[in-house]
Amino acid sequence: VQLQASGGGLVRAGGSRRLSCVASGRTFSNYAMGWFRQAPGLERKFVATINYSGGVRSYADSEKGRFTISRYNANNTVYLQMDSLKPEDTDVYYCAAARTYTLRASGYDYWGQGTLVTVSS
Repeated sequence: VQLQASGGGLVRAGGSRRLSCVASGRTFSNYAMGWFRQAPGLERKFVATINYSGGVRSYADSEKGRFTISRYNANNTVYLQMDSLKPEDTDVYYCAAARTYTLRASGYDYWGQGTLVTVSS
């Protein structure tokens, strides 16, 4: 599976941003999809995940209530809607695909290239 993330950029605190990740190469609906974030020199942190059908979702505590993960299997895309953004949300965000539903980065088989979100105060 090849993953292409987009949608990053500069946004003011309190604003919103929607990230997209388009998959190609395999049957998208066979995979759970996740979003992770990473700061330079630190480990990737779980943000959100969604199962193959979109019926089950999980969020990290720090993002719960502000971020929404969704997917549209017909166009092989997973989204991360980010609202009420804070400066501490500044990070590179990665999408990933996994054969089974998991919150662990080690459980993901394929990764996109990352997209930078910068939240200004």
